[in-house]
Amino acid sequence: MRKICLLLMLPLAVAAQQNKSTTGAQRMTAFKQQQLLLQQSPYKNLQWRLMGPDNRSGRSTDVVGITGNPNVFYAAFATGGLWKTEDAGTNWKPIFDKEATQSIGNIALAPSNSNVLYVGTGEANIFRASLPGIGMYKSTDAGKSFQHIGLENTGTIARVIVHPKNANTVYVAASGNEWTYNKERGVYLTTDGGKTWKNILFESEKSGCIDLVMDPNDPNTLYASMWNRIRKRWSDPMPEDGDYIYKTTDGGKTWKKISNGLPDTKLTGRIGLAVSHSNPNVLYAFVDDHNKKRDPNPGETDSYERQVQKVVIGAAIYRSNNKGESWEKMGEVHDFLKPFSGTYGWVFSQIRVHPKNENRVYAFGVEKAISEDGGKTWRVWDATDKQSEWTHGDHHALWIDEENPDRMIMGDDGGVSITYNGGAKWKNFFDEIPTTQFYTVAYDMQKPFNIFGAVQDEGTMSGNVSNTFGTAADTTLRPWRMAPGGEGTQIAVDPENANIVYASSYYGRLMRTDMSKGRREGTKQFKQFDVGRIDSLRGEWLAATIMSKYNNKVLYHGLQHLYKTEDGGETWKMISSDLSYNSKQRNGVYPYLIYHQAITAVAEGDKAGVLYAGTDDGRVWLTTNDGASWKEITRGLPYNKHVAKIAASTFKSSRVYVVLNDRRADNHTPYLYVSDDYGTTWKPIVANLPASPVNVIAEHPDNANTLFCGTDFGVYMSKDGGKKWIAINGTIPAAVSVNDLFIHPRDKKLVIGTYGRGVYVLDDLNSLQ
Repeated sequence: MRKICLLLMLPLAVAAQQNKSTTGAQRMTAFKQQQLLLQQSPYKNLQWRLMGPDNRSGRSTDVVGITGNPNVFYAAFATGGLWKTEDAGTNWKPIFDKEATQSIGNIALAPSNSNVLYVGTGEANIFRASLPGIGMYKSTDAGKSFQHIGLENTGTIARVIVHPKNANTVYVAASGNEWTYNKERGVYLTTDGGKTWKNILFESEKSGCIDLVMDPNDPNTLYASMWNRIRKRWSDPMPEDGDYIYKTTDGGKTWKKISNGLPDTKLTGRIGLAVSHSNPNVLYAFVDDHNKKRDPNPGETDSYERQVQKVVIGAAIYRSNNKGESWEKMGEVHDFLKPFSGTYGWVFSQIRVHPKNENRVYAFGVEKAISEDGGKTWRVWDATDKQSEWTHGDHHALWIDEENPDRMIMGDDGGVSITYNGGAKWKNFFDEIPTTQFYTVAYDMQKPFNIFGAVQDEGTMSGNVSNTFGTAADTTLRPWRMAPGGEGTQIAVDPENANIVYASSYYGRLMRTDMSKGRREGTKQFKQFDVGRIDSLRGEWLAATIMSKYNNKVLYHGLQHLYKTEDGGETWKMISSDLSYNSKQRNGVYPYLIYHQAITAVAEGDKAGVLYAGTDDGRVWLTTNDGASWKEITRGLPYNKHVAKIAASTFKSSRVYVVLNDRRADNHTPYLYVSDDYGTTWKPIVANLPASPVNVIAEHPDNANTLFCGTDFGVYMSKDGGKKWIAINGTIPAAVSVNDLFIHPRDKKLVIGTYGRGVYVLDDLNSLQ
């Protein structure tokens, strides 16, 4: 019994040792290492072809214009970097591609000098796939060059405020790490342009500052909202005590809480702030209120088709007429705009006030809403001009021209839009800024082949490999368009009939679609895999799905068990027990739960029936008899890491590769292993890879020693089986995250799906020989 107890305790000790989060300083060191690899690479000028998409950007986190200058404005993206236009949006160019991160939280131009631009990195919305920042950057030449100016350990930055008359005085709302607690949170101040920083408001290592506004008439008066939040692998952020609003009237030397009239913080979350410029006595607060609103209706389901167990207030709007000394509840946006924020207020809570009308208020969630009576009543803020272009959902940013408030720039999950008449008509720039966020990429066997990819907030998209961003497409081939599947899915396409596509909607709810009958027409739902509801089955966001390379009617699909079909999905059987640890402490609570402890990776070996499976809590398994029996082969691998990819070698029967990822613990250590004995022993092959999460690995189809891997710091190649890695980013931005890649088996093209800059293809693998 003593030995058993020691063995059970060992993984916890190992976990404690391995789960230390990576600091910003360490990630900056890793970036410098990557820069050296890029400089030394024989492929530093490698030309990748950007395929697109050309009809959708990625999530925009902030937008900034210049009052009185309609030609110049900037757009920041969650993982796509920073972009600028100098001709009112006709042309855009990326201006942040040489820096250490493509994740932008907030940007600010100095009101006294529009050439001075501050960039706060690290998206503060904490999505499941958000990437951290690395502090603050500054440009003094309108974005031509940037200098890193510190705060590299803040994780994420929610707001940057520059003093109206002094471009060297800057306040920063630091919201902290996404997955782990850290001390570098709260409000920071510099008075020397970023040479030195001082933390002037700190609540705890659990609470970060999520919004910050300045009195337009008194720059010494600021309001800050703190947010006690963290994300877990099995849970969206849950309300916790500590979400207070603070006020200073002496430039941050002293602060006081201003909570009179606001709800108890035990069941509230993120709070957005806005101050009226026409009447600075008036403040608005967008409170993410999780108090119960009503009982669910019979059969009511949520956005993920789960049975609703609790309906929360959601977006509650409060107003103060005395500079925050007291607050009054005005209205509830969620009351009739369903869905607006609901339990997803941690994504939104942005609120703005018209600069010349204290009673016109804009609030942002899935929809965009407007109030004309100080927040009492709300309506959907839709365009009224029939010629207006469509605007995307999930809104995160709005800039309003102080002199001409009818000119507004908006950022959302689809990119950037602009209006010149107060929202009656919008123009979007979705097809000018290639910042699309791909989770996965897959292919078919058409000539030329098509690419399929799961895209953040877009569902699945597909386009022909011949597409080139910015050039006219061959009209006989497939342009970028929607395809079967949700935004979180691994995709399998029948090699004999490219119209038959297998993909999940959410959390492993697998479906089969015949694309010859339209995107949805002919869809076959497998009812026993309808795991988006609260029940005994668990499917990850990217639940494992593969089609057998030996039989196109055989598919394997992973929940916490592995399932198999031999007739294209008509019937299924479970061929494993629960392969996860199934810890009860790692189960989320509705409505915050994320399906966890499930299968994320499956690979076939050198013959039918040889299968590998890996889970998001770090277990790896092998069966040689198609699931009749399983052997755990986790020993020798780090404990409790997310299994991102398993790849069985096509050159040696016993060789298998495993990619582990610990980004969900803010740990950026690369984990990449190979086994030559079916997983009995493992050998790390990270070699000289910079400290950045690894996401995918693949063998060269014609060379056993040549490997490719994608990381959050780009794409690499090894010519010696992983003993040394060569940076092959070439023309791709340095810090772009490569989430997935494949080499087409017939055409030998290398395709990478990036999380923030779309899809790239290397047309000639011989260029790497």
